[in-house]
Parts: sequence; C-alpha cells; structure tokens
Amino acid sequence: MIFQIKTIPRKGTHDMWNAFMVEGASFTQNDIPICKSTDIIPEGLISFDNAKAFYNKNIKQSPDFKDNRFVHFYIDDQKFDGKETGIWVAPFKALEILQHFKGIITPDFSTNCDFPMPIKLVNTYRMRAFGYWAEQHGVETINNVRWGTEETWGYCYDGIPKGSTVAIGTVASGLRKKENRKLFNDGFMKMLEEIEPKTIIIYGSDNYPVINKAKENGIVIKMFPSQTSLAHKEGE
Repeated sequence: MIFQIKTIPRKGTHDMWNAFMVEGASFTQNDIPICKSTDIIPEGLISFDNAKAFYNKNIKQSPDFKDNRFVHFYIDDQKFDGKETGIWVAPFKALEILQHFKGIITPDFSTNCDFPMPIKLVNTYRMRAFGYWAEQHGVETINNVRWGTEETWGYCYDGIPKGSTVAIGTVASGLRKKENRKLFNDGFMKMLEEIEPKTIIIYGSDNYPVINKAKENGIVIKMFPSQTSLAHKEGE
C-alpha cells in the first residue's frame, strides 16, 4: 500500500527533520518515501568530496559549467554528513553543487550491521528522502541500496520502484572476509527478488559469483572501480 502526505508546518516552527524534502512524496507502509531512478547509465562517477572541490575550482570561471559524471557517496559519512556543512544540514548548498553534474547516486548513509535498528531505518529513510528531493529539483537520480542482516530486509529495499536501475557499493563492505560473503550474497539475492532491477551500478569490484549469476540472468551490470583501486593501479 502507498500513502501520500502533505507537510503543513506550524507558524513559528523550524523544520528540524527536513520534512520539506518529502513534500508531495508517496510513502511505503514503513513510511519510506518512494524515489524514482533514472534510466540514464552513468559514463563516470565522482565522489561527493571530490565533486565539491571540482565545483569550487570551476564555479567562478564558468558559472554554468556541467560535468558529465554522476556524484556518489561511497565515502566516509563525515565527508558528506557533517554537523555543520553536511548534505542533510545544508541541503540547498549541496544541491547547488549537484546540479552541475549529470546526476547522483543517492547518499550512502551508513547502515552498519552493529548499528541499532532505529538508526539503520532512519538512514534508509534519508537515502530515499534526499533522492526524491533532488529528483524534484531536476537532478537525475539512481537509488543506492544498502542492506544488513536479515531483519533489515523488511525496509531496506523500500521506496525503490520495481524494474528500476539501482546502485550498490562493494567498497568497505567487509567482503574480503569470507564470513561476510553470505550476508552480502543473501541480501543481494533478496534485492533481486524485491526490486527486480534491470541494471545494477556497482562501485567497487564486481568479481563475485552472485553478481556473475545476475549477469547470466540478463541483468546489466555496470562496474566502476573504486578510487582506491585506481590509485593502486597507478602506483604499480
């Protein structure tokens, strides 16, 4: 079932929860806003911190510049979710930057397995809310999917339309440890079942049997190597 709400702030109050972001949005039963994904496949990716630096370098010389890359947030949270300048605290400043790029992969707010469930749920909400809001302002948007242990499956795929393009990050997912592979594999297969994506953007390695199985089943996989792996190659 899908719900829709209209936010009506009381006079004299301050919107501490960024309710404006979901104005006009439809919601799932878990109150996760529904965020559409664009069908555009990125030609390149740039992290938000690097996009911010690129913006600051170019904006004065060329106020209307447009970069053909998608901005991703597969970086440490403090690089985009700071207390004073983060994208949730200062979203309009972030929007100024993002509108100069081809699009975004929605923010990868952390949902670590050892986090309390309410934090994982609210960070899933923030992923979709920010993506919906950016999309309403003309930013092409691809939904990031982040799952944890099995109890997160009841909400972590929420708000993403079936058959859409999605993105995942395999960097910093602990996949080098064999004990974490089953968690990744099971969540990945559940994502295929719940969302039925036609295309999956992967930031990091795609060299995993479960991803190869998705390819064999006709799902398009577009892999972008991580910044760390590219740096290692340059140093060889």
